[in-house]
Amino acid sequence: MSEPFSVRVTVRGYETDTQGHLNQAVYLNYAEHARWSLLSAAGADQARLVARGVGPVVLETTVRYRRELLAGEEVDITCAFEWGGGKTFRILQEVRRADGTVAAEITAVGGLLDLEKRKLVADPRRVFEELASDLDVLGL
Repeated sequence: MSEPFSVRVTVRGYETDTQGHLNQAVYLNYAEHARWSLLSAAGADQARLVARGVGPVVLETTVRYRRELLAGEEVDITCAFEWGGGKTFRILQEVRRADGTVAAEITAVGGLLDLEKRKLVADPRRVFEELASDLDVLGL
């Protein structure tokens, strides 16, 4: 199996807390950045999604913190979509130090919101298949 999609970020000093490690809320920002980067790489960027009348939403997120991260460290944030049936899908992510040490594991349940009806799209996989130019990046 190939490595999942990932983006590299350097932990910035203003993202750390009084203990000197990355603030817990910033992990969610990193995860979101990786998800949008993956969608862009797949050819389903924000403008294209909005033009289709849909937008990705996160319905649930679990973060497991494994190791602290300090200012100046480079980290890779992975992102892999896991498809099933129905209105939702899972997003599996890791925040890894440059040496491969896992600092956090993030699991999210997502869906696609119909921006007009304000309800989840019945088959988000099909919509992504229609919009994306690189289905491999999305795991399709």
